[in-house]
Amino acid sequence: MPTTRIWSSEIMNTPLPPGGTIGIIGGGQLGRMAALAAARLGYRVHVFTPEVDSPTEQVAATATIAAYDDMKALEAFARAVDVVTFEFENIPAASVRLLTSLVPVRPSWKVLEVAQDRISEKRFFNGIGIATAPWAEINSAADLKAGVERIGRPAVLKTTRLGYDGKGQVKITAKTDLDQAWASMDGATAVLEGFIDFAGEVSVIVARGLDGGCATFDPAWNVHTNHILDTTTIPAPISQPLAERAIQVALKAAEALDLVGLLAVEMFVTKAGDVLVNEMAPRPHNSGHWTMDACVTDQFEQFIRAVCGLPLGSPDRHSDAVMTNLIGSDVDKWLDFLKEPGAKLHLYGKAEARSGRKMGHVTRIRPRQD
Repeated sequence: MPTTRIWSSEIMNTPLPPGGTIGIIGGGQLGRMAALAAARLGYRVHVFTPEVDSPTEQVAATATIAAYDDMKALEAFARAVDVVTFEFENIPAASVRLLTSLVPVRPSWKVLEVAQDRISEKRFFNGIGIATAPWAEINSAADLKAGVERIGRPAVLKTTRLGYDGKGQVKITAKTDLDQAWASMDGATAVLEGFIDFAGEVSVIVARGLDGGCATFDPAWNVHTNHILDTTTIPAPISQPLAERAIQVALKAAEALDLVGLLAVEMFVTKAGDVLVNEMAPRPHNSGHWTMDACVTDQFEQFIRAVCGLPLGSPDRHSDAVMTNLIGSDVDKWLDFLKEPGAKLHLYGKAEARSGRKMGHVTRIRPRQD
């Protein structure tokens, strides 16, 4: 049995001084950019990932290469760091509970538990009075047929876990065979979501510190292509009252979760001028990459500040921006982006450009227009 380290409230609530080590679970590009922000503040990063030569490992001080359910490796990792966070949600709950017994984990495993399951997520939002699209839990073909009868078509059937960028979902149209749609879920619990004829999508990223203080970035306007985020535009083309409404939704969620870290909340903007929550992510988010070039404090530095118990930085925006994801072969134009005035290129260190794979992003900034 592992020896449990006892963390007093004083230690838990004391800012981590420069020179400390932050443990990051996950080796993707979000971890990479968080590690670079940590280095600017004088921290070392120890990444835990099963992937060799991951984007995060390339810039981290130390790496543990092991499976996410390797308990011995997790215990050694926990004893080598001062605080643990994660750059994606699909981590076994048992692994996070073990880490929590050994070292501060921020955000907490309770936040992770809600965010990694779409049904838990929707129940959470509805439970605090925040609206979502109509939905139904699906555990059988009969459930699916009853759900479609109640919600109607078109709709979307999604796995409750692991799906992202359009993976693990089936659109339910008038022509869809419901038995085949259910079979595609391989017997896993799914969620049926009503189709929203929305005007667009916005996201709000909020940081919340150990002291409960919060800082929010301006709402961003997101456009997807083939279920993958294509562009994010700042400022979002919405009214100020609607922008304030979106910000309040994100703040309410962060408070209800007792979050310490970063939370991104994606929302549909309805044609009636309201917002419905789509989903959330308790970590840096693709739709917040624009902050790296257009804000006083970007989302990755804010993430590190919150996780380490530091004062939050100013999220003020000094520029307008359009962030474009570089998907697959888009990255081949890297030299053109470097030649373009006003363009800021960020590459993720991935060796192979595959279809649908995020290889980097480019942000085009211009003077702020109010």
